[in-house]
Amino acid sequence: MTPFPPRTLVAALTAVLPALASVSALAQQAARPSPSSEVPDDTVTVQPSASAGSLGEVRVSAKRLDAARNALSPDTGSSLYNFNSDDIARLPQGAATPLNQVLLQAPGVVQDSYGQLHVRGDHSNLQYRINGVVIPEPISGFGQILDTRFANQINVLTGALPAQYGYRTAGVIDIQTKGAASDEDGPTKPFGGEIGTVLGSNGRREFNAQVQGAQGPWSYYLSGTLAESNLGIENPTRNRSATHDHTTQNKSFGMLSYMIDADSRVGLMFGTSNGRFQIPARPGLAPQFTLDGAVPPASQDLNANQREQTDFQILSYQHKVSSQLDYQVSLFRRSSRTDYMPDPVGDLVYNGVAANITRSNSAYGLQSDASYRLNDRHTLRGGLFLQRERYGVDNSSQVFPADDSGAQTSGVPMAIADNARGSGSTVGVYLQDEWKPTDKLTVNYGARYDHVNTIVSEQQISSRLGVTYDWSSRTRLHAGYARYFTPPPTEKFDATTVAKFLGTTNALPSDANTAVRSERSNYFDVGVSHQLTPNLTLGLDAYYRDVRHLQDEGQFGNALLYSAFNYERGRIYGIEGSANYRQGNFGAYLNVAISRAMGKGIETGQFNFDAEEQAYINSHWVHLDHDQQLTASGGVSYLQAGTTWTASALFGSGLRNGFANTEHLPTYWQVNVGAARDFDLPMVGKLKTRVSVLNLFDRSYELRDGTGIGVGAPQFAPRRTLLVSVSKPF
Repeated sequence: MTPFPPRTLVAALTAVLPALASVSALAQQAARPSPSSEVPDDTVTVQPSASAGSLGEVRVSAKRLDAARNALSPDTGSSLYNFNSDDIARLPQGAATPLNQVLLQAPGVVQDSYGQLHVRGDHSNLQYRINGVVIPEPISGFGQILDTRFANQINVLTGALPAQYGYRTAGVIDIQTKGAASDEDGPTKPFGGEIGTVLGSNGRREFNAQVQGAQGPWSYYLSGTLAESNLGIENPTRNRSATHDHTTQNKSFGMLSYMIDADSRVGLMFGTSNGRFQIPARPGLAPQFTLDGAVPPASQDLNANQREQTDFQILSYQHKVSSQLDYQVSLFRRSSRTDYMPDPVGDLVYNGVAANITRSNSAYGLQSDASYRLNDRHTLRGGLFLQRERYGVDNSSQVFPADDSGAQTSGVPMAIADNARGSGSTVGVYLQDEWKPTDKLTVNYGARYDHVNTIVSEQQISSRLGVTYDWSSRTRLHAGYARYFTPPPTEKFDATTVAKFLGTTNALPSDANTAVRSERSNYFDVGVSHQLTPNLTLGLDAYYRDVRHLQDEGQFGNALLYSAFNYERGRIYGIEGSANYRQGNFGAYLNVAISRAMGKGIETGQFNFDAEEQAYINSHWVHLDHDQQLTASGGVSYLQAGTTWTASALFGSGLRNGFANTEHLPTYWQVNVGAARDFDLPMVGKLKTRVSVLNLFDRSYELRDGTGIGVGAPQFAPRRTLLVSVSKPF
């Protein structure tokens, strides 16, 4: 497997770096103050050294570079919801809350099985960034590859995004990491951190550790988690415990930073995720096929498994050239692999196919962003994104011969190999101007050009416009328009060769166009936020999206892997309301969203649908399987005599089910509570403790019932779960 070709990478760097250097030199010349000029307050001209006396100055410089890095990413005209470290600590599980569960507390975010999230009626289509750098998406599975513990702040950006953001645009999840520069608990030590454990229901056991520090120009942060549980995937039954559902999940994250001087630094980020999952078994099923010489196992004894591995590395260089020009250049690499291993006998006799499936994907590339403050009214921003991918699917299947009606004709299985390989590239550039005509009005306008050559070869120029207006000191209005271009995810490309399975028990109902097309849409967003009182802030936001080649995805086979396909048309719209209250030791929030997501006409992946359902979808607007009309989240927290009491709640009107998604599941709600307290014990020192109860009222509700477009099996939300966590700072 050849990575981003060295000659291509060298050529790209040769083209980009001199250009940046030229801009840097011109900006320095233009920005060089005259002898009588005042030096801006934020200019720090110290040189870092290893002495203790310079550590404070280095931290000031690092924080100034953090602010400059954040200024590279505007949000004008978009909807922004953020969680800082205090907000995360006020959730029932605190920093142990899985990242997807944190995001469910933002407006318009809908939960689904396997830990999936849907933002504003989209299926996935989320972009993750760490410190402003895009993390290439991994192959989707059950595990969360990013850990909440390393987040100092999580920003959720939705709506009509500025030109800087492309490809995955339903929501941008930008994580600002912990580290020496962002430490607000006092002077940073050369070495410190925290170790802890979490124990709870369903055999939940977890060990976690964080280490961070700074010495002279160096700073670092390292985090790791080892966890296991007997409830790795949602239970397919209403029972309190699942059968054959053990999981082990190990994750790590690291960040190293070196201050070259007061205006520049180089940083390295890396992360790994390794998860093993037993596929939960469903009791009471009857075998559908006969295997010669084998006794069919009971359905609750099936032994299918899945393994997921992802790792990424990012090397970044940031330079604050002057008070006018900042830029950051990053090189990244990501590797992802998912292996599904069937029960060799059970899958055959119950499903007629036992397929060992491996999906792999690797990505290499470069991201560069720059910001230039032309004058008090205009700030120009531009950037470049290059990515090279290699992906593959290995499918080794055992199937039975069958007649034209699909009836088994022999008990002796036959082997079919259906493998595929591919590669491709993505190129994107953008330019935008943040214009402040008045002190109250800000306009961000620009465009980006994207060209993708992976499963398909397509391109688009996308215009963007965002406006914010401060009606008063307490009221802000925003509106935006975005033309979006969403390439198909190569890791969800279904490479099935229909002809190979003709005359078998895995024959597909029709042929298909497997070249999933890029989605093209027009997005409109308008909203208002108002500080009703010094303690209460209200928000209201409405959006509408008209789509061509609407992308969706589903689980169409026995393996719990998702495949992408296109609807010809799509229309998605909704309205969101939010309220946040904070006074003294008490805090509360409430989010309510109404959404509608519809599609019409199957354009690719037709073999995943039977003739009747396909005909209906081609002639009717149908609900997308993840369309949930009403979603709400809320929470309260109160600090009393050293103990923080917390509660959060989720409500949903139910995801779609039935023939062509014409029905929906019943409404559901769930309440979680927690209590956290720090102790200062003799001989031990500070000890952090927390008790959490998830699904306090032990409600048994169904996220999926096994019907609907692209839904493979029932999934029930976890029942009441007790968790106890203890950690020791050092």
